[in-house]
Amino acid sequence: MKQSHQIEKWFIEYEKDVTNYLVYYTGTTDVEDLVQETFLRAIRALSRFKNESSPKTWLISIARNTAIDFYRKKSVWNRLKLVLDVESPRLQEQGAEEKVVKKMEYIHLYEAINALKPNYRDVILLRGISELTSKEAGQVLGWTESKVNVTFFRAVKKLNERLKEGEQFESIIG
Repeated sequence: MKQSHQIEKWFIEYEKDVTNYLVYYTGTTDVEDLVQETFLRAIRALSRFKNESSPKTWLISIARNTAIDFYRKKSVWNRLKLVLDVESPRLQEQGAEEKVVKKMEYIHLYEAINALKPNYRDVILLRGISELTSKEAGQVLGWTESKVNVTFFRAVKKLNERLKEGEQFESIIG
């Protein structure tokens, strides 16, 4: 199969996964350029794809590196706050009070994720948000499955602690 046809097939199959990953990773829905760059890089690197991982894992790895390169001079995690300005279709259907509550939940979650150390953030995004397997996340990060599992367990524990701390703070000031 020609390289361009293979990437076209993968684009049809995995574009949504790559887009969703980049939306969570960058904190903005404006990721079309990053998705396009990811697939352009995949075309250039296809000859180096060894089938040692799934195409989805390989593409998400490229997407991650593309986003890191793109935002190298900027803080990726500060861009997560842009989510507040972008309302999802579900939020548009809700009443004003529900929208405010949902936005506050998003703020709280993104701030808690932002407060995690980088390897915890990465594993939360890959395992928890993009729903990659431990093996796939390990391939993206260059880690063993065991390290992914241990780090994910610790990251979830830390994230839950941060979320609970925020709830306690809100109940004190509220």
